[in-house]
Amino acid sequence: MSSEHERQQSRLRSEQIGQSSEAPWADLELTIPNDRSQLSIVSFVECVLVELTHEEVGAEYVSTNVWGAKRTQFIAIDDNGEMFQKLHYDERLGWHESTVSRRAVREDLITRLSRSSSQATDCSHDVPVDSPDAFSVKPARELRMR
Repeated sequence: MSSEHERQQSRLRSEQIGQSSEAPWADLELTIPNDRSQLSIVSFVECVLVELTHEEVGAEYVSTNVWGAKRTQFIAIDDNGEMFQKLHYDERLGWHESTVSRRAVREDLITRLSRSSSQATDCSHDVPVDSPDAFSVKPARELRMR
């Protein structure tokens, strides 16, 4: 009986470690369009900004259309989380970098995540785009490497 109890305790400890080891930002992802309210989007963006400030992570918005992928990434560049590096990638034009304020990142993300349609579907072309725009938070080392 003792060994059964020990196995159960070991399994519970493993499950707890597995749950607690998941990064707090791991579930910060969203597809566009979505059915979230404006207040929910604002709260979501505030959570994202906290994680960008306190963890080695960045935010990425990806839109794909017939001309290729467009990526916009945000990474905090100061300890206070007041300034961010904004990286924008267009397959036709390459990378463009700029430095933006926290307020600009907040407004940009709220605007993007509140859209009622994917940016890709807003384009006027004959080929339909099936994939929605996607937003996620990822380790900073994984960004701009694509």
